[in-house]
Amino acid sequence: MDIGLRLEQELEQAVAHAAGNDCPPLLSQALKHAVFPGGARIRPRLVLAVSNACASGKATAATQNATAAITFASAVELLHCASLVHDDLPCFDNSPLRRGKPSVHAAFGERLAVLAGDALIVLGFEWLAVKAGERLAPLTRILASCVGGPSGICAGQAWECERTIDIVRYQRAKTGALFAACTMGGAASQGYEPFAWQKLGFAIGEAFQVADDLRDVAGSAEKLGKPVHQDEVNHAPNFVAELGFDGAMGHFEELLAAAREAIPDCPGRDALAQQIEAVSRSLVTGLSARTVAA
Repeated sequence: MDIGLRLEQELEQAVAHAAGNDCPPLLSQALKHAVFPGGARIRPRLVLAVSNACASGKATAATQNATAAITFASAVELLHCASLVHDDLPCFDNSPLRRGKPSVHAAFGERLAVLAGDALIVLGFEWLAVKAGERLAPLTRILASCVGGPSGICAGQAWECERTIDIVRYQRAKTGALFAACTMGGAASQGYEPFAWQKLGFAIGEAFQVADDLRDVAGSAEKLGKPVHQDEVNHAPNFVAELGFDGAMGHFEELLAAAREAIPDCPGRDALAQQIEAVSRSLVTGLSARTVAA
């Protein structure tokens, strides 16, 4: 079965569990709106890519641990969707759009958006508890450490409330932490020691953040499905503002090289490197300094 279809089916099952008949109708609608239709599902796909790279050539192990991998991938996406719901709130980015449609608070109101985000966080951990099997303990620890404090995505969002911000610590927590969860969780699902995969996740996460910053100043709302120039509007740190367009693009290239070097030994190392490179580069294709002022 196509991995994208398998992932969507898993997410549909998870959301149906939380948005069932006993759920208040508007909350049920808000939960579905937050998750479907999804974006590129980059984070859960990274979980599965690492899991497959670790299991490459070991059909039996791959089959036995496939449930843990797809469950963790789904939990990561639920947590990511929750973070987007909260990130779009008026108290943060006040974004009216997400994934080319009204953000959850724009469609359902601020109160339901807060509750929908909270419910998705809980659902991510519940789904792990229901389906992760013997991998539950390590996968739960990985996800929790990369979502809460002191350096998970909640801490990353909290840096925006500080008077002074260290952009590296801010971006590592806000974006890199969940990517680290992806690489660590993908490896742990196949029985690998997860900490060795953390450096790869941070490198990919920072590369994706640089790409997001580049797209915020040089992309278009039509292609991104959300407003652009939001970092400037919200006075949020941005690598392009710090380094200039060419400097940020150069940093992006450095991070891709670092990511390639950071992939631990595993059966599918070369294929994983190619996959990471292709997906990462697709994010900045067509961007140039000329479009910044356009």
